[in-house]
Amino acid sequence: MVIEDKNIAISSADEIQLEEGFSILRLQNEENTDQHLIREIDCSFIQFHFCLRGSSKFNFNGGRYHLEVGEEQSLLLYNPQRDLPIDLEMAPKSQLVSVLISIKEFHSLFSHEADYIHFLSEENKDKKYYNDAEITPAMTVVLNQMIHYNLHDSVKRLYLKGKAYELMGLYFNKPEDADVEQCPFLVDEENVARIKKAKDIIIANMAEPPGLEILANEVGLNLKKLKTGFKQIYGDSVYSFLFDYKMEYARKMLEGGAHNVNEVGLKIGYSTASHFIAAFKKKYGTTPKKYLMSLAG
Repeated sequence: MVIEDKNIAISSADEIQLEEGFSILRLQNEENTDQHLIREIDCSFIQFHFCLRGSSKFNFNGGRYHLEVGEEQSLLLYNPQRDLPIDLEMAPKSQLVSVLISIKEFHSLFSHEADYIHFLSEENKDKKYYNDAEITPAMTVVLNQMIHYNLHDSVKRLYLKGKAYELMGLYFNKPEDADVEQCPFLVDEENVARIKKAKDIIIANMAEPPGLEILANEVGLNLKKLKTGFKQIYGDSVYSFLFDYKMEYARKMLEGGAHNVNEVGLKIGYSTASHFIAAFKKKYGTTPKKYLMSLAG
């Protein structure tokens, strides 16, 4: 990787090769200015970029064309006809995780489901394909685990490879990639808008979320359609989605350092610190205190 501006070093930039044709990049810009990074990549690779914080801009053709990826957004880049080097401008206070995987390695992951990845079908395999999408809460958890961990060097590559596979599974499990004939509910844009409204409502009221019956009435759907549609769009039940969201929200609050464990728990709806600590441990396998200690170490 090459950082263009020699006066400013990206706060954290590393590349870990998991195996031949399969690597991850972890980039953080904690400075107050944009930073520019270049890495050569040939046309035999598929690129997945996940922006956890801030925003980044990918330049092409010498800067004549660009694609932006915002906070909690992902970008997939694939062009078998020409090389797509990473020419990246990271905004201040941004964080990005990228997975670079060769076509050969990628095919091996889906060899028995060749038609599932539509942009690699026989009809489309020689065409370029770009896709931007939201990062789901489940993906956010995995991405943060790829950044924050406390492991011995001897098992680090194994751990990250497992997390990269998990991330790919979650990415391609999204309903946007499903055949609409399998999900007729999603053809109706009004239904989709109502489900998204339901998601916004539970997030806005995460400390005291409404019951499912009340939520269904509020967005104008029957209970079955709410539950089925929510699972189709977000890949999880309403309250499992909310739990993931709350835990990720709590993790970010803790990292910010402005609130103690009790305050964070109250903010997301836990009446006692012990209940919050138990929930946090269920999600992340460690207590809030130990989690913060692992970051400090």
